[in-house]
Amino acid sequence: MTPPVGIKGIGYCALFLALAAAATLCIVAYLMPAKAVREAVQDEIRAVTGLDPILHGNASVSLFPTGRVNLEDVSLSDSTGVTALTAKRVLARLRFFPLLLGRVQISEVTLLQPVITVTLNSGSRSNWSGHIDALAHNLASPRDRGSSFSEIRVEHGTVMLRDESGRVLDTLSNVEVALAWPLISRSFAATGHFVWRGEVMDGSISLTDFVAALQGDRSGLKLRLAGSPFKLAFDGYVSYRPTLRMEGTAAADAASLRDTLRWAGQHPPVGGGFGRFAVKAHANVVAGTVGLSNANVELDGNIGEGVLAFDGHHTIQGTLAAEGLDVTPYLSTLRLLGGGSGGGTQDAHGWSKQPIILDGLEAIDIDLRLSAARVTLGNARFGRTAVAANLRGGNFNMAIGESQAFGGVVRGTVALGKNSEAAEFKAQLQFANVELEQCLADMFGIRRLEGRGNLAFAVQSTGATVYDLTKTMNGTANLLSRKGAIAGLNVEQLLRRIERRPLSGAGEFRLGKTPYETLSVNLKIVDGLANVEEVRMDGVSVGLGMTGTASIPARELDLKGTASLLAGAAESAGPPLFELPFIVQGPWDDPIMLPDPESRLQRSGAAAPLLDPTRGARDAIRSTIERLTGTGTQAPTAR
Repeated sequence: MTPPVGIKGIGYCALFLALAAAATLCIVAYLMPAKAVREAVQDEIRAVTGLDPILHGNASVSLFPTGRVNLEDVSLSDSTGVTALTAKRVLARLRFFPLLLGRVQISEVTLLQPVITVTLNSGSRSNWSGHIDALAHNLASPRDRGSSFSEIRVEHGTVMLRDESGRVLDTLSNVEVALAWPLISRSFAATGHFVWRGEVMDGSISLTDFVAALQGDRSGLKLRLAGSPFKLAFDGYVSYRPTLRMEGTAAADAASLRDTLRWAGQHPPVGGGFGRFAVKAHANVVAGTVGLSNANVELDGNIGEGVLAFDGHHTIQGTLAAEGLDVTPYLSTLRLLGGGSGGGTQDAHGWSKQPIILDGLEAIDIDLRLSAARVTLGNARFGRTAVAANLRGGNFNMAIGESQAFGGVVRGTVALGKNSEAAEFKAQLQFANVELEQCLADMFGIRRLEGRGNLAFAVQSTGATVYDLTKTMNGTANLLSRKGAIAGLNVEQLLRRIERRPLSGAGEFRLGKTPYETLSVNLKIVDGLANVEEVRMDGVSVGLGMTGTASIPARELDLKGTASLLAGAAESAGPPLFELPFIVQGPWDDPIMLPDPESRLQRSGAAAPLLDPTRGARDAIRSTIERLTGTGTQAPTAR
């Protein structure tokens, strides 16, 4: 089928125009000197950027089939001759239709393997301050914007950040960025990717008023960074005259805060935690201080709301409130009791021998006030808690304003610092009206006291492990309880049996419990040895007093005391019905109580043969031992 004449005519016209354009380009290429084209390109770059392109290598011009100018070994400098950047090659692509008319206009500039060096001065300026001023003045000057190129590309670039001494602070390599240069509007945008400390980062930035931003005036700013170490987004405003200010919504998150800290060259704290992290807040940046209000912070599933502030000296301050807070992972290196017998991390008596490592805490200072409706610390559960935590120079201090714990209230201070190669520990804590069984079991592994009471202690020690801390501990401890019981020990049953039969077997009295009306304990601790200044228990039927020592490192008791069998509440003012000296020895969680055998002998008629050597001493001694131990020998067989 033969095409319509109209279509054929259009095709012929298009072919004719293409041939005419090609012929025109050939004529322009022949008539336009390469030097003139190169100089026109340099003038255009100078007019747009305000920087003077200085050619150190060869230059080539190609006008057919497309217009291109290739400049090798180029540096861009300001009017004072200070170099802003150097590039292996600068490739300028020319606009097609202006070239047909014999005019040189750039459509796009590509910088190949550029090296941009930013040197920070002691003040707020850098070696780029003059370049920025020149660029701002150039963009603000009236000119023919129709002649401006609109895009600059950077391929395989490098950005180096140095201090005044020339030391490299940071480097961005393999920079691939496309810059949308202001052409008609005043906005500016850049998108691309680069390698930062071994990780590929995608980034974009846009300014609603590029000229105002260069001049230090207020401009809208959108910033995005995304990579494996973290993601960051900011949407707000920026200005830097007279000082840097940024205000807007900021958000950041990381799959692992611990990995992010390592990527940033920091030493994260040892132990667990510091995983998933996210923050979203209204940000206000003034000079080197970052303020976050209405902040929502998430770390390891803990979510808090409040305000935070960061200054230029690696200091974090703030106030956060959380519904629930689990601090177990962060205190894993300070486990009081060993978690098992393997690995040499648990002492035979239970204290952990795992080293207390405080490395990674010196790089940052923290001053936080935290409140939570509930707090989890290992097996312990706390209710509403308010604390102030301070970390400065690697030394940690925590003041507990109030914590609803163990059915009561806990207040006090805890300090943990680093002294040479060891840890330095101090604590002053008061437990008011707490459940003693739960409190002592969770803290020290002691499960012998039932009921409520008040516990207070002030201690300090130094050591590389928790076990070492117990060996150097000094301080005091006090306990006062009312209407409770000593579990696993029935003193009344023992006293009544021995009162009736002094030399009878003791039987099984380590079952049941011994109730009391009041219990008071006062200890003075010296080098890990707790000297019992007073232990007094008063009950309806039984009274008890003890003295002696308790080894904290060995977790063992060595006590002596006297148990009294009382007449009862109605006659409690009278003398005790029976008194029995005893000793308590063995581990804290399962001690052995032994009645004094000498006093039992004195109360029994069996003691007489022992005191009269003229009688059958050997038979008497054997008989007495048998009665004390509850054993017997078979009757002799008749001969």
